[in-house]
Order: sequence, then structure tokens, then C-alpha cells
Amino acid sequence: MSYFRVIDWESAYTNGAYIVDGDRWPAAWVEPAKSFRDSLTAAGRAKLDIAYGPAERNRFDLFLPEGQPKGLVVFVHGGYWLQLDKSYWSHLADGSVAAGYAVAIPSYTLCPENRIGGIGKEIAAAITAAAELADGPVMLTGHSAGGQLVARMMTTTSPLGEAIQKRIRHVLAISGVHDLRPIMKRKMNKELRIDDAEARAESPALLEPTDGVRLTCWVGGAERAEFIRQNALLANIWTGLGAATNVVVEPDKHHYSVLDGLMDAAHPLTRSLLAE
Repeated sequence: MSYFRVIDWESAYTNGAYIVDGDRWPAAWVEPAKSFRDSLTAAGRAKLDIAYGPAERNRFDLFLPEGQPKGLVVFVHGGYWLQLDKSYWSHLADGSVAAGYAVAIPSYTLCPENRIGGIGKEIAAAITAAAELADGPVMLTGHSAGGQLVARMMTTTSPLGEAIQKRIRHVLAISGVHDLRPIMKRKMNKELRIDDAEARAESPALLEPTDGVRLTCWVGGAERAEFIRQNALLANIWTGLGAATNVVVEPDKHHYSVLDGLMDAAHPLTRSLLAE
């Protein structure tokens, strides 16, 4: 009989070092993101740096389809709550925009200036502000730390208002970190400052889902084992609490390439996100 145990938490939650040419990211996203922004700005279909709060990083970009939007997608970026901003991810709106949806991509105040609970409150404010600019259903998606943040919105202790929650048709968490307790074992926790109380308050896997929530947990088959485990974990727990859930492991995709499907309206990732 064999047993599995995580003994190196840094390795378990490190991605780039285990991907061929993994040091290309996130820089590899900069040019396609800028090109997409420039294209939609020239077409009059981009509204950039819309304020949703008082802090410097309380801004989101809104990308619009041709004609009246069918609804709104909000994409929340990752970076372990410590890095990056909305400018790296604009091109990931392409699939949903082509399918007729508006897409909002917010930045947020990073740790250590903020805490994860505070980031959640900012994301709730961003979703609320974006939803005022687009009618119809709202779909939430996020990657890695962003996966935790969007799942957190549909819990019974959500910082998101009830009226907006009722508009949310689907939450799609991509490679999400849904139990924060393992991250407390990483060196980065000196900056994140997660303690036991915050882990229990902000981990979607330790919280109750709202009534009627529909959740998809999506991960790449070539990702680190802990991301695949955490992906299955949230769906497993929320299924037992009455949520409608789905788990997808996309073959051969790693922690960065797993996002590629969002650029294509016909890709199963985008189709799942927008499914009615």
C-alpha cells in the first residue's frame, strides 16, 4: 500500500519551474493583451480604467461586443494575490466578446497592502459596478487566486449583494486555490498574512454555497497535483451541499495554457462559461 503526502509546499504550489519555457509567463500575455485592447479601442468597443472604488487599483476595463450584449462576464486574474493587474489578460475576453457578451476585467489592491478578505470585498464592488453597465445574466470566471475570488462570491457569507448574486448564472473557477490552509505553509504567507481565521473565512471549500449556484471547476491535466486536487475538492464539497457542479480536467494543459480556450468562442472552456 502506498501513501501520498505533501512535504514540500513550495514545490507543490509552484508552476513555472515545472513547465517547459515556463519563465515566458506572464510576459507572454503582454503583447496579445495590448493588441486586443488597441483593436477594441479603435472600434469604439473598449472602456478602460473605469473606477469602482477609491483605491488606485480599483479600476476595470470593459470590452463590448458588436450590438447589444447578451450579458456580462467578469474575469478575475490570479498571481497569488500578490502580483499582476488587469492589463495582462485583456485578450482572454476575446471568446466571450465574439459570442456577444460584455467582459469586465478588474485590477485590485494586492497583498501585503491588502488582505485576501479585503480583495474579496473589492472584487464584489467591481462586479457590482460592471453589472450596472450591462444588462442580463452575469458569469464569473477567475484563474488561480482569481478562481478562489469568484467562488467566494457565491457563498453564504459573500461580500456580494443579493441582487447581483441573483443575476449570476454560472461561476467557472480555473485552476483555483479553494482551500487557503496549504498556502499558509508557503514562504509567501509572510506577505499574504493568512491566519487560521482568514483561511476559514475566505476558503470556498470551507464555506457553504448559495442556493441555486452552478459551479464548474476547470483545470489543466498537466498542472501540479495540488491544483488538480483543489479543483476537484471544491466541486466535491459543494456537490454535497446542494450545488450543481461540474469538474473538467483539460488534457495536456498546464497552469498558463489552460487559459487559452477563453480566446475562442467555440472552445469548450468559453462554451462552458456561457452555457445557459
